[in-house]
Amino acid sequence: MHTDSRGLALTTDSNEAATRYDQAITDYLEYRAGAMGSLKSCLEADPDFVMANVLQGYLMMLFGSNAMNDKVAGCIAKAEAGSNRVTERERAHIEALRAWLSGDLNKSNGIWDQILFDNPADILALRLQHFNAFWMGRRELLRDGIARVFRAWDPAMPGYGAVCGMYSFGLEECGDYEQAEALGRKAVDHNPDDLWAIHAVAHVLEMQGRAKDGQTWLSQPADAWNDRNPFKGHIWWHTAMFALALGEYDRVLDLYDNSIVPDPSDFYLDVQNAASMLARLDFLGVDTGNRWAILADMAEGRIGDHTLAFTEMHNMIVLAREGRTEQADKLLRSLRRFAETPDNFAAATMNPVAIPLCEAILAYGRGDYTQTIETMLPIRYDYACVGGSHAQRDIFAQYLIEAATKDKQLTLARALLAERIALYPTNLDARTRYADSLDALGDNAGAATARSASA
Repeated sequence: MHTDSRGLALTTDSNEAATRYDQAITDYLEYRAGAMGSLKSCLEADPDFVMANVLQGYLMMLFGSNAMNDKVAGCIAKAEAGSNRVTERERAHIEALRAWLSGDLNKSNGIWDQILFDNPADILALRLQHFNAFWMGRRELLRDGIARVFRAWDPAMPGYGAVCGMYSFGLEECGDYEQAEALGRKAVDHNPDDLWAIHAVAHVLEMQGRAKDGQTWLSQPADAWNDRNPFKGHIWWHTAMFALALGEYDRVLDLYDNSIVPDPSDFYLDVQNAASMLARLDFLGVDTGNRWAILADMAEGRIGDHTLAFTEMHNMIVLAREGRTEQADKLLRSLRRFAETPDNFAAATMNPVAIPLCEAILAYGRGDYTQTIETMLPIRYDYACVGGSHAQRDIFAQYLIEAATKDKQLTLARALLAERIALYPTNLDARTRYADSLDALGDNAGAATARSASA
């Protein structure tokens, strides 16, 4: 029996395995590309190390693809073989992995809760619950899951900065921007390598419309995160979002090509980053060249690989934009079948929200803006369950505004734009379009006032 760096028992006879396990956890928390390599060394030192086999399954689940399911099942079987000799906490992790593999995120989160009630220093359970809460749209859990263990942590504990970064992000998603920014900056001071904390502060700046502050915060050199896994592309997405807000469209395209998707990839986060950025550029009238076609080929290949609901809308964004109607219809049929999967969180979001959103996006691609509006309006406050952040889900709000504008539903467009400038008061594009909607409705004085406020 050994312990990890936070004092939790690890059932292994190998000191080398325990040390390598700790390194793999650190690599995971910091999005290091070498996490799997550290874990491989760990398992070489002790192939029967239960928590190492569980961690391998967890890391495979993070790929967000059913292509990993058989390998994850193998990790579970390997862990189960030693389950009679491990601690209750370690056995609970096996059950959490099994529930996650089945898509029952409520069950896996509940198991991680139980682990954390008794073991608040279990940063693996904490991080995985945080991850899944994000993709479930559970903003309160993002915050409260950290709050209930936070007092058990102190700055001397390995991983303290990561806990601060997670807490920062949960506070941001719950709208507590001042505390979120302070805690996020504290996390980065504690550990400058913490991409999640860097990301949390970027979200605060995005939601507050502080694009210039955002550019200062994300002023890293192009090779800053070459040793990190694909999450680095999402930080570059945030960098591009600040450039977008400032009208620096050439900079956005450069970031897209060289940092957001430097290599074509069907990894779920790359698809989300790429599709939503190109859609935003489209709405602004920026020529994006042949970038959509490359994405569409990959989106076709992902049809039927249902794990995260949020990815499905982005696959549809790509297929609809490229006019690949047959493949878009195929995606919808596949989603309807997936919706019947029992005890699967993502499947349960399909009929009430995910499928209607996909249908609305496809209608927009076909030029049926009335249908887009009729489908999106009734569910516009229900989007959270498909996952993602406020900043990411904002793309759906933009689809509705675009549809209302193109369909000449001017009072609706005015109302939606009024909401938007209340939420993003420094957004020049929203203010300009709001003024345009007032002009179109004959309120020239109101339009002039709106434009003067934008100057």
